Amino acid sequence: MNDTLKAIAASLLMEQVLAPKFNFVPKGNGEDKDFDYGEAGYDASRTNVGFNEDRGEFQIEIKGLVQPESEEATRICQEDLNEVITAFVQDKKVLETGLFDGDHAGGDTPAEELTLVRMGKIVRDRYPELSETDQEAIRQRAVAALALTQEAAQEAAKAAVSGGDGTKANTALIDGIRKIAMDVRDLDIDLIDRINPFGAAYAILAKAMSEDSLKQVAAVIAGKKIALTEEEAMMLAERAKAFLQERNRLPSLTSNDPWERRMAEGIEYLKRKVKAARDA
Repeated sequence: MNDTLKAIAASLLMEQVLAPKFNFVPKGNGEDKDFDYGEAGYDASRTNVGFNEDRGEFQIEIKGLVQPESEEATRICQEDLNEVITAFVQDKKVLETGLFDGDHAGGDTPAEELTLVRMGKIVRDRYPELSETDQEAIRQRAVAALALTQEAAQEAAKAAVSGGDGTKANTALIDGIRKIAMDVRDLDIDLIDRINPFGAAYAILAKAMSEDSLKQVAAVIAGKKIALTEEEAMMLAERAKAFLQERNRLPSLTSNDPWERRMAEGIEYLKRKVKAARDA
């Protein structure tokens, strides 16, 4: 199983290396003459996707995208996202949980626990000197690049199954990214954060393993779940603040939404820590 996980991580990283360059910008960034926005052209009322064929680069507008504040964070967003993604997919705990305990596998780990909490921790550990805004800008772009590439890989796989000439095969990943971006009229960072970046890899793995084998592995992974750490609880509590602002209530432990429950667990963890400190 360890060898399989390593092979999956290597495959994910290879797809990332082969993917075109992403230039993520906030919605309403404005038309850039270097990019082709398709037959309809640039439309300020929606999120736009442009492509520069000469550079093999996508410009993708995303609603809610945080802009980096410092020159270093801007450089990382432009040049070093693959290093962040590498650290993420090579984290064995992240890979195990993402593959076998997400909703695609019948598990109960919400995608946001991976994209917000786990990726957030990797970015903070890697760039502790950067501001929270810069860290969030990097996290968002790393998650978006990984999610779009994986979703596009699924589209490319479908194209390969249906056949086509060599030219089509060579452009399948780019075509897949275009299709996904165009299918969603308003690309939103919250929507992207709800995509499990390992769902596509699991679909491939499911074809190679029997259903019983998958269930056995999933049971082992579920049994290895680690209780919340104080750092993770703090991160969940920060996300709960945004939830409170949006909905005028705190996350509920009895919610049907697994991500809302996870945020509530983070708050409860911190409440218990405070109570224990007072009682000590």
